[in-house]
Amino acid sequence: MDKAELSRAARLAHLRGEGLAKGDPVPLPLTMASIYHLPGDPAGFRQYGRTDNPTIETLEGALGFLEDAEAIAFPSGMGAISAAFFGLLKAGDRLLLPSDGYYTTRLVADRFLKVFGIVIDTRPTASFSDGGFAGYRMIYVETPSNPMLDVCDLAAIARDAHAAGALVVADNTTMTPFGQRPLDLGADIVVAADTKAPNGHSDVLFGHVATRDAEAAAAIRAWRKLAGGIPGPFEAWLVHRGLETMEVRFDRMCGTAEILASRIAAHPAVASVRYPGLPGDSSHSLARTQMSRFGFLIGLTLESEGAAERFIAGCPLIQPATSFGGVHTSAERRARWGDAVAPGFVRLSVGCEPADDLWRAIEASLDALVR
Repeated sequence: MDKAELSRAARLAHLRGEGLAKGDPVPLPLTMASIYHLPGDPAGFRQYGRTDNPTIETLEGALGFLEDAEAIAFPSGMGAISAAFFGLLKAGDRLLLPSDGYYTTRLVADRFLKVFGIVIDTRPTASFSDGGFAGYRMIYVETPSNPMLDVCDLAAIARDAHAAGALVVADNTTMTPFGQRPLDLGADIVVAADTKAPNGHSDVLFGHVATRDAEAAAAIRAWRKLAGGIPGPFEAWLVHRGLETMEVRFDRMCGTAEILASRIAAHPAVASVRYPGLPGDSSHSLARTQMSRFGFLIGLTLESEGAAERFIAGCPLIQPATSFGGVHTSAERRARWGDAVAPGFVRLSVGCEPADDLWRAIEASLDALVR
């Protein structure tokens, strides 16, 4: 990370303290309230839990500080993604999605947006700009893509999409604001699942939208208020606590992933590895220009479904689980969810374990596949 990002991380830990009065609690208090004392004229006061909560508002302030934008909280990453769609699209609009990104985003578009008369197209992340963006209302990108970790040029896409009159929405879940800054590269809106690394402890679902476009922010907030996609204050409190250690965890996870990727790629049991930090990876050159870190996700392909399952089950420092970004290293065979990957493809999410211990455990599990 550059100096500006490190300074942002340093200030984040003290952000709440900047507004404290003498005797106030330093940790964020948890306010569990759906109603407020509200006699007379309600204007200018908190009114109801669907629109107002001090714990959620403080978290939005911290997320907004990280994104250098207005942040709007949601009860899950998909809640944030859905809000960007339903708050900003209308019948007759065209939406372009990655064909190889997170599959639930495509399911929402296919099952619900099409019903409302929105036209959906898809393209692979690696060739996302091919064909241009004329006629689209919204360009939705996910880079690196989940699970194959392909990368697209955010700045070039934003430039060309804006020239065509389209909004650019970027899913930055895999990288967080400490690894990649889509708004600085020209995206209009960022969506992210804070369930992952921002919370970091695998104990809450959460998401947010961030934008510097006041009109878009107002539309998304209005959709949240009226549709009722409101996060709970306890979940917001947990995510706020997680944010205070995110930079430390993210640095550890990315650093360990950079060590492991080349070692995994060299192992005879492994057919191929996808990791943007590897010099030979097809995404490496672009990743170096638009990402400040290469991330904590590694994609490795083993010879078969059985080999993948044995590798995961045989490693005591790998938690077999879906999702990613927690303190525990986790892995799963993504073909089981229907992703267009080889049966033996494993998405490995590197956690916070010491790198050498984690490598020894992974190496032993891989060794067992070739004995």
